[in-house]
Amino acid sequence: MIATAFPDPPSSLVLQLLLVGLWLAIVIGSAELLKRFVSTDPEITRKVVHIGTGNIILLAWWLDIPAWVGISASVIFSIVTLLSYRYPILPSVSGVGRKSLGTFFYALSIGILMAWFWPLRLPQYAAIGILIMTWGDGLAALIGQRFGRHPYQVWGMNKSWEGSLSMVGVSFLIIYALLWIVQGNVMATWVCAIALSIIVSTLEAFSKWGIDNLTVPIASAAMCFVLNEFWLI
Repeated sequence: MIATAFPDPPSSLVLQLLLVGLWLAIVIGSAELLKRFVSTDPEITRKVVHIGTGNIILLAWWLDIPAWVGISASVIFSIVTLLSYRYPILPSVSGVGRKSLGTFFYALSIGILMAWFWPLRLPQYAAIGILIMTWGDGLAALIGQRFGRHPYQVWGMNKSWEGSLSMVGVSFLIIYALLWIVQGNVMATWVCAIALSIIVSTLEAFSKWGIDNLTVPIASAAMCFVLNEFWLI
């Protein structure tokens, strides 16, 4: 398990929450500095927050944060993100008037996956789902915008093959790495990584209005769980 690869986490819930809060403060603070002094593109700062905050699932796994804490935080941040679409509460995250509920679905998916997999003592599947959304979707958007030279359209949405292939590659690495940490280099690790990286990348390409921030993490975690626990092993 991942706990054997890192120092023992602090046992105090207060210290654990302070570490989580510190990480969030660093991520949001970095996004605000980037917005003020480096880039005026709101999508860049949003992706910094998108990628940075998603890694909190690894902190929650390492610290063994209780499920109720993660679920409560998910509910609170879901409400805050809904309000931020109308009021300038988190301008670097959502932005007033943005026609997407992606940030809301992001917060919601973390709570759903923690509620599902924490009681089962299988946090790796929650981490796989969240990190695919965090790194796969985040880097696919950035790479597609910066290097996309071969565009295509799905339901009126502009995509690029460079971005979609980035999603496939990053998703494969995430699934393989986390399953390898937990169970080693077995057949299920390879099969899950190859099959699911293609499936979730296809799902992301067909998602509209930010719904991929809900469908991608839940679908990837669920399919990986079913394949790994009930079929391949």
